[in-house]
Amino acid sequence: MKEYKLTDWLPTTKKEVELRGWEELDVILFSGDAYVDHPSFGAAVIGRILEAEGLRIAIVPQPNWRDDLRDFKKLGRPRLFFGVSAGCMDSMVNKYTANKRLRSDDAYTPDARPDMRPEYPSIVYTRILKELWPDTPVVLGGIEASMRRLTHYDYWQDTVRKSILCDSGADLLIYGMGEKPIVDLARHLQKEIETASIEQITVAHLKALDFIPQTAYISSSIQPNADDILLASHEECLSDKKKQAANFRFIEEESNKYAASRMIQYVGKEAIVVNPPYPPMNQQELDHSFDLPYTRLPHPKYKNKRIPAYDMIKFSVNIHRGCFGGCAFCTISAHQGKFIVSRSKESILKEVSDVTQLPDFKGYLSDLGGPSANMYMMKGIDEDICRKCKRPSCIHPKVCPNLNTDHKPLLDIYRSVDALPGIKKSFIGSGVRYDLLLHRSKKEEINRHADEYTRELISRHVSGRLKVAPEHTSDEVLYIMRKPSFKQFEEFKKIFDRINREENMRQQLIPYFISSHPGCKEEDMAELAVQTKRLDFHLEQVQDFTPTPMTVATEAWYTGYHPYTLEPVFSAKTPREKLAQRQFFFWYKPDERRNIISELKRLGRKDLIDQLYGKP
Repeated sequence: MKEYKLTDWLPTTKKEVELRGWEELDVILFSGDAYVDHPSFGAAVIGRILEAEGLRIAIVPQPNWRDDLRDFKKLGRPRLFFGVSAGCMDSMVNKYTANKRLRSDDAYTPDARPDMRPEYPSIVYTRILKELWPDTPVVLGGIEASMRRLTHYDYWQDTVRKSILCDSGADLLIYGMGEKPIVDLARHLQKEIETASIEQITVAHLKALDFIPQTAYISSSIQPNADDILLASHEECLSDKKKQAANFRFIEEESNKYAASRMIQYVGKEAIVVNPPYPPMNQQELDHSFDLPYTRLPHPKYKNKRIPAYDMIKFSVNIHRGCFGGCAFCTISAHQGKFIVSRSKESILKEVSDVTQLPDFKGYLSDLGGPSANMYMMKGIDEDICRKCKRPSCIHPKVCPNLNTDHKPLLDIYRSVDALPGIKKSFIGSGVRYDLLLHRSKKEEINRHADEYTRELISRHVSGRLKVAPEHTSDEVLYIMRKPSFKQFEEFKKIFDRINREENMRQQLIPYFISSHPGCKEEDMAELAVQTKRLDFHLEQVQDFTPTPMTVATEAWYTGYHPYTLEPVFSAKTPREKLAQRQFFFWYKPDERRNIISELKRLGRKDLIDQLYGKP
């Protein structure tokens, strides 16, 4: 086991800065999460990537915003900028349930304390910093800022909010995965210091860098170009829900293109300008991000305290970025993009070897995956076609014929990892896309690899329960979700059961389902109950749809229109409507039976009562 010194972590206090022999800092990062020095935690990634540029970086995790603000003052002002992130989750998703109840714990906080971050830390932290240091730039990043960069619906306040740039007063916002824009920004600012012979970057210096890709900013004098996309203004979105829905199609399409357009949205007399994203990272760039000198441990200040989110991932390895599923309710492709960027085998094996040196590691990897379990090394066969494509999903409504779905590289990773000293078994905890396994390519070799992968996954990499996400049984609802037909789940279940019999195993298939998604009605949920009963499932992994900022499903839920067709879409919204749908998950519980029978009688569906509970 490797021994670490306090200076192996990025500093979090004045004393730790002095231990490094530094008299000043270049960048100070404020995060709503605890500081875990691990590539799954955004503040650590940004801190390490800037450190690799030769900059002096400090992190202030979960600063106290309710006292005399000493956490915001203790390190002074940085030479370049303050960086602010709410953390790995949108703070409102983190703090509240789908029913808007306050959560009793926070997975990204020591001992899961629920009171260590405010609502909207992106706004709260930035306002404090601008009050204390008005001329020092503040750069926003992380998923909360990313998903709220333009006019968006906020479910918890039940209101349409302006760009978070307006509410926070930040000088610049970086959206998506931030390594490339943050490095580009830092290099330009460093160059400014050197060429202008100044000691400190000011807001004016930052404002001059309005050309950096994958950033958003406020402008009072923008001159739109012919190829810019002019979105409906914030005020138009407030008065016309259909315009808000229509805006989203442009936002999603431009987020998933190789060569996107700049977008402009007016808010009063000012404009939010969103520069197009960088092209996807290449493998060398992604390896660089993962190969930085992370300790992979929480900061020593949390000694003897448990951070649940870290416990979940400490023995796992992420092998790729991006997801081309394009699920309507998911923010992964909106934040990471649809193009898969895969790490090299060497980088993955190096990280696995590092994991084997961690305290308490017993030889079992909890996950070897990514946003989806089985998209490693998958991309367009002809990438020129991909460069022109603006589809949000490569596999919905059907698998793109230009997509290489070969599972051979992933099989090689599994086998190479399992051959390493110290590894007894590697499990797959990420969600498996069974539609990719069932897809039949024109190349028989690719089909053979898919079948080989399926057997190896089920027989060697399942820890007793395999998670998959059919999400619903209604094909109409699934189409709106951008998920495959339920028939594919049934086909995969047959394969799963057959392989278990052949291998003399008794593993479980654990399906995930969602109620109250746009397009879903009570009868659809009643049919779901019948279908899952027929397949002998007593459901556990279920949830109500939560409208989170910047997803197709959220826009449909709020506006009542599908952003791509502008056709009306029904959504269950009231607590009664949502509860009426949710109860069907639990048809097998005696205390739900009377309500379900009563509801089905009201719907005139006695046939479903008979199928669920038998004829009287």
